[in-house]
Amino acid sequence: MRPIGINTWVWASPLTDATVDPVLDHVAALGFDAVELPLEGVGDLSVDAVGAALERTGLAPYVVGAMAPGRDLVATDEATVASTRDYLRACIDLAAGIGAPAVCGPFYASTGRVWRLDADQRKQAYAEWRAGLEPVVDHAGEHGVVLGIEPLNRYETSLVNTVDQALTGLDGLLGPALGLALDTYHLNIEERSSADAIRTAGRHLAHVQVCGSDRGAPGGDQTDWPALVAALDDVGYAGPLNIESFTADNASIATAASIWRPLAPTQDDLARDGLEFLVGLLASAAHDGGTR
Repeated sequence: MRPIGINTWVWASPLTDATVDPVLDHVAALGFDAVELPLEGVGDLSVDAVGAALERTGLAPYVVGAMAPGRDLVATDEATVASTRDYLRACIDLAAGIGAPAVCGPFYASTGRVWRLDADQRKQAYAEWRAGLEPVVDHAGEHGVVLGIEPLNRYETSLVNTVDQALTGLDGLLGPALGLALDTYHLNIEERSSADAIRTAGRHLAHVQVCGSDRGAPGGDQTDWPALVAALDDVGYAGPLNIESFTADNASIATAASIWRPLAPTQDDLARDGLEFLVGLLASAAHDGGTR
């Protein structure tokens, strides 16, 4: 069965050296196999502090980036591109230092930045994106880390909403150090079929985040979870399913993700319910696969 993980944004933001021990202890105590570690600011997390917490808890690490205002690789000035590259390199360095295989996120424009593009403008923007991202991909490859690019829904970006757009925009750059990170929440909004979108990503699928169609715990929502797991099997994805949701108590994250109400009685309920559902889902899928 695939590992099941969770993003620490369910409880806290930002995650720092001062908070990483209690948060990771809590994630491990709940029974998760893996953890997504958001690096919101360069220097928030150190290899020594995170590495010690991971060794103690046994959690498998994955790093995610946060494209805060001012982090852009497209339709911006050279200084902003340079600083965004520096931030992404810091994410990669943290991942390499703690043994995380992937760094994932919407690494093209700041979350919430939207503008209209006609076909020619989109083509130009994708060319700028590839040029801006290429040195970061090189850095990832040199450090044995895969960069996973995440399409977002139309309310959070106008640049990359679908798997097809991501594959088009990254054509010629995809490879061992660059793939796609897919989030079931965004797939639910933007794709006609989440399962077919996963199959379209195919060998380029580097990472998967899961949550309910309302951004809460997976399970009991509108998502066709058996079809989604079957698609993951079809493309040979053996990585973790990591729950990504957010606490409404943190103003910056709640606003960026449009979390205006609690998505469960408590954040621990969200985590426990999601974990219980995913364990049952994967067990059922394994049983069904074994009987075919």
